[in-house]
Amino acid sequence: MREINDAHVAEPGLAVVEVAAADDQTAFALQEVLATRWATATADCTTRVPGEPGVRLRCYLDPRQELGT
Repeated sequence: MREINDAHVAEPGLAVVEVAAADDQTAFALQEVLATRWATATADCTTRVPGEPGVRLRCYLDPRQELGT
């Protein structure tokens, strides 16, 4: 994964969430849960590190913008 850019966390309240999961389905399920609660810039693909188990997914969210409970 690329480094986290300063713009991603330029002000208080912005967050970068990195998910490590066993498979794509689990990673996207967690992202979906986050996106139902907060304003989220979602990812459309996961990454894999050769020789390591599982997948990784990064999304960006703004917990100051709560969408619902």
